Amino acid sequence: MRSKTQLILKRLIDILLGFIGLVLLTVPFAIIALAIKLNSKGPVFFRQERVGKDGCLFRLWKFRTLIHDSTRQGPQLPPAPGDPRITRTGYILRRFGLDELPQVFNVLHGEMSLVGPRPALPYQVAQYDERQRRRLFVKPGITGWALIHGRNRLTWKEKIDLDLWYVDHVSLRVYINILWRTPWVLLRSEGVYIECKDPLAGPTNNDESKLLGSSNAEEDA
Repeated sequence: MRSKTQLILKRLIDILLGFIGLVLLTVPFAIIALAIKLNSKGPVFFRQERVGKDGCLFRLWKFRTLIHDSTRQGPQLPPAPGDPRITRTGYILRRFGLDELPQVFNVLHGEMSLVGPRPALPYQVAQYDERQRRRLFVKPGITGWALIHGRNRLTWKEKIDLDLWYVDHVSLRVYINILWRTPWVLLRSEGVYIECKDPLAGPTNNDESKLLGSSNAEEDA
């Protein structure tokens, strides 16, 4: 069960690790930014509206991994392996989850935590049922229980179930466990892309088709 003390400690750890991470990542951020600019035209960062705790909207930070005009080409399926929209630098960033690192700014601003359900897009949240809306009881995270249990190999239902397990079991022990396991999951580069049998038809599950099958924005890696 969550307690006020644990939530305060979790926030303090978020801030402490966020500041440490920001300092340590200064040089890597500069190198990544340079690689993005040299590889393709357009901005270094990609900002996107997401839904946070209690349904509050915020602007999420990511390193740009797709070609600059990809969002102007109409509704698109989430990026898949070999997708021509993904830049060479973007492919590497997505493979190891490095495109998500700028979200440390969201953590320090209080919109996200280091650990929690991945922040959903507004059109996805609009289709939540009452049970699924419980994902919004906690702050979204850079990493989470669903990420370390399969990432994008999971179906939408499996992600929801794992996220709700986290909502019901928020604790410092679970928080630290997820942080510890995340680097090993990312290094294996598993579950980077959403899997579907027919890349033109979108995910085969009806719920997933509604929630993941069509978007004109970058999806999570």
